[in-house]
Amino acid sequence: MEGVDHLAHERSKAQFDVDEMKIVWAGSRHSFEVSDRISRLVASDPVFRKDNRTMLARKDLFKNTLRKAAHAWKRIIELRLTEEEAKTLRFFVDEPAYTDLHWGMFVPAIQGQGTDEQQEKWLPLAYKMQIIGCYAQTELGHGSNVQGLETTATFDPQKDEFIINSPTLTSSKWWPGGLGKISTHAVVYARLITDGQDQGVHGFIVQLRGLDDHLPLPGITVGDIGMKFGSGAYNSMDNGVLRFDNVRIPRDQMLMRVSQVTREGKYVQSNVPRQLVYGTMVFVRKTIVSDASCALSRAVCIATRYSAVRRQFGSQKGGVETQVIDYKTQQSRLFPLLASAYAFRFVGEWLSWLYTDVTQRLQAKDFSTLPEAHACTAGLKSLTTSATADAIEECRKLCGGHGYLSSSGLPELFAVYVPACTYEGDNIVLLLQVARFLVKTVSQLVSGKKPVGTTAYLGRVEHLMQSRPNVQKAEDWLQPSVIVEVFEARATRMSVACAKNVSKFPSLEEGFAELSADLVEAAVAHCQLIVVSKFIEKLQQDIPGKGVKEQLLNLCYIYALFLLHKHLGDFVSTGCITPKQASLANDQLRSLYSQVRPNAVALVDAFNYTDHYLSSVLGRYDGNVYQNLYDEAWKDPLNESVVPDGYHEYVRPLLTQQLRNARL
Repeated sequence: MEGVDHLAHERSKAQFDVDEMKIVWAGSRHSFEVSDRISRLVASDPVFRKDNRTMLARKDLFKNTLRKAAHAWKRIIELRLTEEEAKTLRFFVDEPAYTDLHWGMFVPAIQGQGTDEQQEKWLPLAYKMQIIGCYAQTELGHGSNVQGLETTATFDPQKDEFIINSPTLTSSKWWPGGLGKISTHAVVYARLITDGQDQGVHGFIVQLRGLDDHLPLPGITVGDIGMKFGSGAYNSMDNGVLRFDNVRIPRDQMLMRVSQVTREGKYVQSNVPRQLVYGTMVFVRKTIVSDASCALSRAVCIATRYSAVRRQFGSQKGGVETQVIDYKTQQSRLFPLLASAYAFRFVGEWLSWLYTDVTQRLQAKDFSTLPEAHACTAGLKSLTTSATADAIEECRKLCGGHGYLSSSGLPELFAVYVPACTYEGDNIVLLLQVARFLVKTVSQLVSGKKPVGTTAYLGRVEHLMQSRPNVQKAEDWLQPSVIVEVFEARATRMSVACAKNVSKFPSLEEGFAELSADLVEAAVAHCQLIVVSKFIEKLQQDIPGKGVKEQLLNLCYIYALFLLHKHLGDFVSTGCITPKQASLANDQLRSLYSQVRPNAVALVDAFNYTDHYLSSVLGRYDGNVYQNLYDEAWKDPLNESVVPDGYHEYVRPLLTQQLRNARL
């Protein structure tokens, strides 16, 4: 029980009000109370057990996931949970399932792209789960390039129907979650063909399976695409393959809020602006950023608690060994990830505000901020998911050999999370979209067009191209205005350099093709500036609780100065800081690690995750790691028998030299 004493002692060191930090993390007292109540409800329900996931065969795992999803829906109905509470319950059940795509993609697609009449018809069925939907966009041959999709939807004016067809093998829908075995309907993205003309990619509601027998409807071939990375992980999800053989659907099942096909087959644009479609994209990407903070904080919680329990080396004359968390090498790897978890949480909060703002502007037919909002959400999706995937793996390594065990919770967390780097836009492709917007913004400065939103700093281009921070000693880096301006200067100089270099090529496309690596780095610099500035803006709000703001300031400075250290080449080569100032930043960073050290366990306690949700022997709240690691080992099916299956067939003959000699 030694580990229990370690964590109790660690918690006694906290220099801030942990309960108040829990509220700051949750976003509000109400959100905290909902999260706390629902997480404990899930943890206490035996149906939602998770500890055997990695030991189940695929079929058993999938069936168990269906059982959990059905039980979750039953509890939602019985307890009359609100939409917020129901979403929270599904989050804490913590098992990828067909419901994720139903609520996260199918329903929002109809809400964003369906007419009022289509919403009145389909949404009540979806809300009651009388139909189950998925989002069938990605194909075997095309993912990020949506405009390259090959599935066709050809209008037949004689029968007032669309004919949905998969003309090639590569046009097979591939990857949609929930499609493989469960979804009854899908929003299918296909090339609209009217009167022989290709009108581009549009969405269609297509029924896939019978509502009575669940069999695929005529002309539809559908199934699961097979095992994926990890043991349990995303294998609880039925990612699917789908092909259409001239499947007919009524004309009114094309999502027609933005564009329509008339009874006569004429393609017309609605008076509803096409830009409204981007509202759904902003919604999905802001959700992904919030999910990144959850996954990252989960990994950091496990690694931090275990780092405080684990002792290695440093003993003198047989004395107590050193806690791993006290090694500077461990702190320099772990604490920036802790800071990143908080940074991503706060930028996710800001994106929720941005989504509301964009939606209101779109409804008022104000599209002025839309390109910037689109670039911003694309970039933050890329930045946060890449950083989180890398961080989960780093947390596994921070836990040493035991981190490789499934019971640590980290291998499965990584396997579940890492697809986020490619779904909803490949991360490099998204960064290139951001870079394209930055280059365009820079090129328009000469005409006097004022940058907006997260690119407003480019309006001060003359100043930022020349500015140098007044940093004479390490403590000078503890000024938010200094940090923000240094990050603005770096992003500005990299964007301006890219714009100049691109302009030297015969065409914009040639320039982008040749300079894509530089453009990606400029986009990363811009996105990191956004996260840093939004973290600082959060700290300018009224934050209650003893010591809470001080700890958040430390984390904010760690996040910013760690990025400065990591991308030192950018900051120095562009002349934003001197080598001496870089050295001072590193000195200050080490000092900040020492200040966070006594509060580290309490800072991850503020995430308020139950042991059930963490699903990690190493990250247990009580710190009793070793006894539970030992007990967990004996639960493995391989230990059900002392002598393993196959011993008498393959091992005993070897030991008794009874195997026949064979010619080689």
